[in-house]
Amino acid sequence: MHGRHRTRHLAVGLGAAALTMTLTATAAPRSATTAAERYGWGEPLPAWSDEFGYGSETGPAVPDRAKWRLAGGGPGECWPGHSDNGRRCDASTRVVGGVLRMTGEADGDTGWLASRYGQKYGRWEARVRSRATAPDNGRPYHPLLILWPDSNEHPEDGEYDYLENGAPGEKCAEAFLHYPHPQDVPVQQEHARMCGVDLSQWHNVAVEWTPDHLRGFIDGEEWFRFSGGANADRDCVQCAPSMHQTIQLDNFHGDGLQSAVYEVDWARVYDLPDDEGAS
Repeated sequence: MHGRHRTRHLAVGLGAAALTMTLTATAAPRSATTAAERYGWGEPLPAWSDEFGYGSETGPAVPDRAKWRLAGGGPGECWPGHSDNGRRCDASTRVVGGVLRMTGEADGDTGWLASRYGQKYGRWEARVRSRATAPDNGRPYHPLLILWPDSNEHPEDGEYDYLENGAPGEKCAEAFLHYPHPQDVPVQQEHARMCGVDLSQWHNVAVEWTPDHLRGFIDGEEWFRFSGGANADRDCVQCAPSMHQTIQLDNFHGDGLQSAVYEVDWARVYDLPDDEGAS
């Protein structure tokens, strides 16, 4: 993947430490707290963050190609979907006047978007919501925010799904943080769940990745923290190499899906200053 790749010393932990909080939340107003504001992350990196302040309902725009890699490799193209279910198509992801809109169709065609910027350690935050657009038929799409390895080597180089809904607009947020590990061992991951969050409404979802931990936030509130966990089968959970943001509306079922829409108000990337290796 294109982008700047930062390197740091890896702090390998002796065991996995997790903090999972169950909170009750109401629908977030547009002024809801961001993790960046609460914890003083500074200004987002302008070259790699996107406020999606372009396009319109009558003239949808292709996402900024200087910042994003498109499904299929370019406008009008498609390639196979998640686990070869349906297709990921560029046309299913457009900017419509301040919002990135990703659609999943009943036939299995859906959206996907990947940042061109990779870094080792940093902070990412996005304002998102999702909803089904057809009656429930037991075959929903999965909206995700992912840090994916620039190498595309998975599971060897890990994967951080810092938001993964089992269906659009769920009332519980989930995250799956994958350890870097060989393919010939079972899946190695940590799981977090926070209920009382209406994901059909706007929420600010963030992840912080440092040499010492992975930390997740919703509307500025920490809801998971994982660190260490290295053993004979895996490296420590935070010990992945360089990663980049992906935004995905994944098809787990093939065809005959419950159609859905996934929207992103903005997506921001923050550097991790050299003096902030731990907190």
